[in-house]
Amino acid sequence: MPSPRRNVEGRPLGTSASSSSGGGGPGSPTHGSGGGGSSSSRFEFQSLLGSRALGADPTSAWLRLSESPVHRRGSFPLGGASPSQAPPPPLPEEDRMDLNPSFLGIALRSLLAIDLWLSKKLGVCAGEGSSWGSVRPLMKLLEISGHGIPWLLGTLYCLSRSDSWAGREVLMNLLFALLLDLLLVALLKGLVRRRRPAHNQMDMFVTLSVDKYSFPSGHATRAALVSRFILNHLVLAIPLRVLVVLWAFILGLSRVLLGRHNVTDVAFGFLMGYMQYSIVDYCWLSPHNAPLLFALWNQQ
Repeated sequence: MPSPRRNVEGRPLGTSASSSSGGGGPGSPTHGSGGGGSSSSRFEFQSLLGSRALGADPTSAWLRLSESPVHRRGSFPLGGASPSQAPPPPLPEEDRMDLNPSFLGIALRSLLAIDLWLSKKLGVCAGEGSSWGSVRPLMKLLEISGHGIPWLLGTLYCLSRSDSWAGREVLMNLLFALLLDLLLVALLKGLVRRRRPAHNQMDMFVTLSVDKYSFPSGHATRAALVSRFILNHLVLAIPLRVLVVLWAFILGLSRVLLGRHNVTDVAFGFLMGYMQYSIVDYCWLSPHNAPLLFALWNQQ
């Protein structure tokens, strides 16, 4: 014989509440005293179950949502949530992690990391206490040999002492090349504003305001420009031509050894100086296309 349906406490549904409490029903006077406390608890529990099943109590529904671990993690906001439970503001653009960077961005960051690492490894003359600190005075002499001021003063002196039109033409264009190099390097340094390596000592010869920046190397551009100019406009023996090329290469290398520049600064400087000579050769100054300039210099 199947058992009768029972309520939550395991009693038959047909059994009255008075049989268990010894008093009247929920509305009797004995409901609130003696055994009536358990009846009250049973009715409250049953009403709570009914409200949860029907979803009629919005307060209990809100409590269930607030106790949910998904809500505690802040996965979705609630319409009636307090301002303290509002979602956090988005992070600034520079603090966000790019989970899908482009191939070009990865390549540039890798190149920059290799450049900084290699430049620091090659900076063996950056200080007196470095591994090659005893060679530092020689490197600084090379630095002076590629500085712009000695080249400008030497060109002006030779131009003033020259007595031939061919010599003046070559020296005039060398002066134009040096001025163009100073202008373009200063402009590019001001635009890029790359700081010099951290291990560099700012004890350079006659520095200007843009010399605190590193990209590109002005010594490297000047070495490539002057060496190409000399090889194209001076008749030199083969050993002297080799010495000119070695001077340009060692001067660029000394910029990294002294810690003045990174490797990419010097590499781009060589390329830029090589291209600058093409500009000078294209805009070559002569008595035919710049007669006024040569006439003024002849009067002086």
